[in-house]
Amino acid sequence: MLNGIMIQFFHWYSRDNGSLWNYLKDEAPRLAGLGVTAVWLPPASKGSLGMESRGYDVYDLYDLGEFDQKGTVETRYGSKDEYLACIKALQENGITAIADIVLNHKGGADETQKVWVKKVDPENRNEFISDRYEIEAYTKFTFPGRNKKYSDFIWDSQCFSGVDYDEQTKETAIFSIQNEYGDGWEEVIDVEKGNFDYLMCADIEYRNPAVRDEIKNWGKWYLETTGFHGIRLDAIKHISPRFIIEFIDYMRSLKNDLFVVGEYWAPGDLPLLKRYIEATEGRMTLFDASLHHNLYAASQQGKDYNMAAIFDGSLVQEVPDLAVTLIDNHDTQPLQALEAPVNPWFKGLAYALILLREKGYPCVFYPDLYGTSYKDKGKDGNEYEINMPKCDALEGLLKARKEFAYGYQRDYFDHPNCVGWTREGKEDDDKTGCAVLLSNGEDGFKHMEIGARHTGKTFYDYLGHVQEEVHIAENGWAEFKTKGGSVSVWVQRI
Repeated sequence: MLNGIMIQFFHWYSRDNGSLWNYLKDEAPRLAGLGVTAVWLPPASKGSLGMESRGYDVYDLYDLGEFDQKGTVETRYGSKDEYLACIKALQENGITAIADIVLNHKGGADETQKVWVKKVDPENRNEFISDRYEIEAYTKFTFPGRNKKYSDFIWDSQCFSGVDYDEQTKETAIFSIQNEYGDGWEEVIDVEKGNFDYLMCADIEYRNPAVRDEIKNWGKWYLETTGFHGIRLDAIKHISPRFIIEFIDYMRSLKNDLFVVGEYWAPGDLPLLKRYIEATEGRMTLFDASLHHNLYAASQQGKDYNMAAIFDGSLVQEVPDLAVTLIDNHDTQPLQALEAPVNPWFKGLAYALILLREKGYPCVFYPDLYGTSYKDKGKDGNEYEINMPKCDALEGLLKARKEFAYGYQRDYFDHPNCVGWTREGKEDDDKTGCAVLLSNGEDGFKHMEIGARHTGKTFYDYLGHVQEEVHIAENGWAEFKTKGGSVSVWVQRI
């Protein structure tokens, strides 16, 4: 979709009272007005922690807030009926729903089993540090609250390749399950920790054909039940690319235009992202973790960061058609596992860089549009109160993308502190087109060409940071300005 915008409509500390689906349903008209075309929803399946679960510790994929399991019927975000009504409201407002799917692991098993394992070195999972022995592992999922509705598949130790807890000895470690499908891990792209197949909980064994069939059957049920238009695949660096290919191909046999974005978090490691794209033969987009790495560094270094190199080593620069660009997400926000939040002063500049350029599919983070605050413990064990203010420039930048950011792009990344670009606009719409200038240092200006078709027109700063107007000369050039540490978006005054 031309100038599409995705929003991640949640964060790690999103409301925990079962009201998110209803809240999003009510917000759908406003989001559409801002130009949002797709909403990334949090995982809807019941997690092992019930109402406390964010959905990434998935217990029962078929329970979308319908069954009394893990101490609750609703999930953290609401009931199944509310979820379906939310998706319907989005679609009625021209917004597609992107479902977050967790296929790497399962948590909260209903029963333990005696399982043969070998313990592995946590820093080199390919190295066994014990002989084969038996433990009591949480590997049997019977879902008694669902009572075989939708599926009678029982998950047992043959469905998993590893676990991290022995109930018999109360030991926490990484145990490789010795089953008929192999005594080691599945093949993955990342060689971090020797092999990064294992992440958490009970790791799903995709060498088992019955498991692959069950996941595909669930995918069909989920699509037919909810009518989503896209999926976000969680933790794909820990899943065999061969199964990812099989799953995507199967889902697209049911819906040929299904959008797929994967979370392969490798900040600053563009070659790894490109290697994954090659392994999956370009079937899916990826979040541009490398660009996030650059934006975070720029927000930390201030005027010492070379803005002319902001896109160097990013996926959107190398493989733009498969890049979903983002500023932050629920993992990078303060007090989370991959904590690396872009500083608030730089958010407006960062969003201009992903929203107003021709390449990449931008994803907005909920707190940047709405703001949020929360308390939690840090890695040091102390409690912190976090305030994430909304980005004041974001609404204007979203509207500018929707209304003006079209056409041929000219870049002026020729200064370490002040960079800009112009968009010439649609040929059949003289009102479109814009010039963007931003500075991470002092007040700046730049002579830029916006195109002869704009000759004689008057432009103003749509964000209101610079008050004086700009008049486009006969050759389509003009001098545009911006304030220090700020961004200005120049559009035609009608």
